Amino acid sequence: MANTASARKRIRQTVTRTARNQARKSRMRTFIKKVETAIATGDKAAAADALKAAQPEMQRASGKGVIHSNTVSRKLSRLSARIKAIQAA
Repeated sequence: MANTASARKRIRQTVTRTARNQARKSRMRTFIKKVETAIATGDKAAAADALKAAQPEMQRASGKGVIHSNTVSRKLSRLSARIKAIQAA
């Protein structure tokens, strides 16, 4: 267990930040799931709208350091490619 006051404070800060980061990551995943369900239905317009809503949330998670920026870029690229594929099919 933490012996110093600064170590106890660090534990409190870690708990707070962990909860905040988990909430951000969960929110991001929810937005991604909405995009994937729209893609699964085959509705290109709905999928594009869902991606447009998900993109700022994903970028925010990246900016806050919850997830790496390259991961966000990769996920956005793959989702947009899947949306574009709906039109071709």
